[in-house]
Amino acid sequence: MAATAKLARQIGALATRGGWYGPHMAAASRAIAERLPLVDLVLEIRDARIPLSSEYEQLRNYPSSSRRIIVMNKMDLANRSQIKEWKRYFEQQNCISYGVNSHNKENIKELLNFLLARVRELKRTNDFNYTAVIMLIGIPNVGKSALANSLHQIGRISAAEKGKLKHAIVSPNPGETKDISSLKIGSHPNVYVLDTPGVLPPKILDTEIYSKLALTGSIRDCLVGEREIAQYFLALLNSSDEYKKWAKLSMNVNDRTFLDLKVEGLSSCELDKKQKRQYPTDHTQDFMVHDVRRTLFETISSFDGNVQVGEDLSRLIETQFTSLREAFQIPVELDEEAQNKAATKLLNLYRTGRLGHYTLDSLPWHT
Repeated sequence: MAATAKLARQIGALATRGGWYGPHMAAASRAIAERLPLVDLVLEIRDARIPLSSEYEQLRNYPSSSRRIIVMNKMDLANRSQIKEWKRYFEQQNCISYGVNSHNKENIKELLNFLLARVRELKRTNDFNYTAVIMLIGIPNVGKSALANSLHQIGRISAAEKGKLKHAIVSPNPGETKDISSLKIGSHPNVYVLDTPGVLPPKILDTEIYSKLALTGSIRDCLVGEREIAQYFLALLNSSDEYKKWAKLSMNVNDRTFLDLKVEGLSSCELDKKQKRQYPTDHTQDFMVHDVRRTLFETISSFDGNVQVGEDLSRLIETQFTSLREAFQIPVELDEEAQNKAATKLLNLYRTGRLGHYTLDSLPWHT
């Protein structure tokens, strides 16, 4: 992992530019700090791919108690087998933790029931006319607004409440939530969640943490450079075993066309032309994702160097960028811009889970 760490340091060196901590983030930080003592429950939302690196720094000295819950969101993008280990780790730190996928209704129902039970336990009263407030806090782009919306929607249905559905604005870009908004998630008792803006510390001194935040989208791509972030992802992929899951794609290159060929009686060449006409630039189509996975498997498995050596790793990544331009069907005449386009598409596939499920942080007892 030495070569990967070197790439992380190169990206981390860009942290000195700053740029993520503006006046709105400073104001949000103050507003959150003022409200913290007034709420009934604090949900610290973290990215399940980086359960430590996505820590909300302001809560570092916040006492561990039944009022604070660490919610590992985006569980569907992380290595599922590690979620239980991370829960066990937080339990040893005297922290209550919960893993969730904010787009899974059953998952949200379970979390909602868990939260309502916590509220009733904390209030310890038979009077259900009181109001409880739960604050969602965390760094940018960990899915606070998506989680707030899901809790609101499920809670509203459970309470059989009618009326226009108020919702928080969700954006794939970090730093889009500007204000604290309130959404109702339960009745009898009345329970509200406060969706807050994402806040990062003014300085991030750990280069590996900075790189992980950039890769998972908590820091704007423009502050780092999409090509640099994509190189970091490829370094992680090349050093892992995740690519081995795609071996069968290389053995049967035409798997994706087999059924279509039988049904339509088209030749492989004719089908490829048809697909290119239909989806000339859409990298999210299954056939193109298939080609990207196959390309990555073949470039790694046929590489004759050592990915733990910096120069060798750089050579492999350069080869992969060249091959990915073809897999993404990016015109070669774009030259330098072609690499940037390939990087953008590659990052999108990683961030949506199409290129595997990765937990980037190591459990402290494994280090």
